[in-house]
Amino acid sequence: MTKQISPSPSADKTLELLWTRVRQRGDMPGFSKVVAAIVGAMHGDDDREFNMTKTVLSDPTLTQRVLRLANSAMYSAFGQGINTVSKAVIVLGTETIGHLALGLKLIDGLAAASPDTLNTRNEMSKAVMAGQIARQVAASSTQGDTEEAVVCSILHSLGRLMMSFYLPEQWGQVRALLAQKNIPENEAAREILGIGLDEIGRAIGKRWGLPNGLVDSLKDMPPRIEPGISHEPLEHTDWLAAVSTMSTRCAGVLCVEGDVVVADLANIAENYADMLGLDTEFVLQAIEYAQQVAADEALLDNAEASTGDVKKQLPLPLGKPADSIQILRRGVGDMGDGATSSTNTGQLMTVALETVYQGLGLSRAIAFLRNHEEGQYIARMSFGDGAEELLPRLRFNDAYQPDVFHAALANDKMIFVEDAQASSFINKLPRWWRDELGASRSFMILPLMLNFHPVGFIYGDWSASLPTAEIAPNEVVLLDELRALMVTAIERRGHAEPSWARAMH
Repeated sequence: MTKQISPSPSADKTLELLWTRVRQRGDMPGFSKVVAAIVGAMHGDDDREFNMTKTVLSDPTLTQRVLRLANSAMYSAFGQGINTVSKAVIVLGTETIGHLALGLKLIDGLAAASPDTLNTRNEMSKAVMAGQIARQVAASSTQGDTEEAVVCSILHSLGRLMMSFYLPEQWGQVRALLAQKNIPENEAAREILGIGLDEIGRAIGKRWGLPNGLVDSLKDMPPRIEPGISHEPLEHTDWLAAVSTMSTRCAGVLCVEGDVVVADLANIAENYADMLGLDTEFVLQAIEYAQQVAADEALLDNAEASTGDVKKQLPLPLGKPADSIQILRRGVGDMGDGATSSTNTGQLMTVALETVYQGLGLSRAIAFLRNHEEGQYIARMSFGDGAEELLPRLRFNDAYQPDVFHAALANDKMIFVEDAQASSFINKLPRWWRDELGASRSFMILPLMLNFHPVGFIYGDWSASLPTAEIAPNEVVLLDELRALMVTAIERRGHAEPSWARAMH
């Protein structure tokens, strides 16, 4: 019996219904907000690298996955291991890290949104596989950012994903029509929905505030298969659309139940290889390698998942991590690498601040610089919840006062205050600290001294909700090494970096 297909609604009605379902069920959990932060960090005018680092560090899972991928074989050409997000951003660039983060967050968001939706899980598996294929294909291309191709390929399935999750009835009608007729998927979608799946994906991308170039690349790109006809190389956006379309079609073949039809993969690779400026055999090798990588990652994820229930029963780690020494040592190593490269002072300060923040398990880490013209120490960058909102209010006069901050700066000694709430210590705390940071249980001050004159300091604190903090002697040694590297960088590069020099004069 032939299944009755409903008449086609208009594109506007389909999108209106989709937005209604999104409002009812909620957008991909947290994804839209994270996308806005990542895109803002990628394309902001000021402090792009620092903002990208801060955005990634705000998500511990994303932090670990970014570092894992940054240290993968694909990026081994960049040299030694990358231990901090700051260094990953410096070495790989804000665009690469931004696209990498977008891809990872999209996968996480979809997984969280659709744990019980079989059709959506299947579409998500295809999207992830498409991203893997695109990464392998783009890695040997001259078209620029590999991770951009990954994001485009994952997002190429956005229309399918959103339809299967938010409008499963209509998606079922599209699939039924495909089973009846041998027509392209977008044609079936237009007949049922009044709009193509790639058009739905672009509409969602615009709604999420994705970059225009990325949104434009979400179109479906059919292959150029006229034999014997040479073509001009594709523009970048069209190249992204082509690699995304090819990767998605290959993923569709690989992710169906039953045996993979090798001939289908070969046909897709042959149709797109010339468009992409690549050899057919290379494309097939990339597809095969992507399958292996996906299988390896699935094994790793399953291993992590198998211990997930146990982990959930344990209390979350609070305060200083158990491997603080290793984190500090690796961060100092990243700083040492940067000190001998073209890394600028602001970038090194970001690495230093991240190292202290992560290594000591701080609630907040804040870098203060001395501004001689204003006669003040002024907070310039920070990590931690709520720290950014405090920055405009964190400043104090550089003229000596009998308090713990000026004592640390005058003596060029790290100071650690275990109990900042002790009544016997209150007269050593300045008013500005009590007003803005006074809820902290413990804090530390790490002075930065150049030619016997303080140029700034790194401040870190632990909130009252965390266990009592301690800094071990071997950690002090590493912190002293960190500040020595920072001071050396300021001394060497201060005159060559006007923006950094202005912050201290």
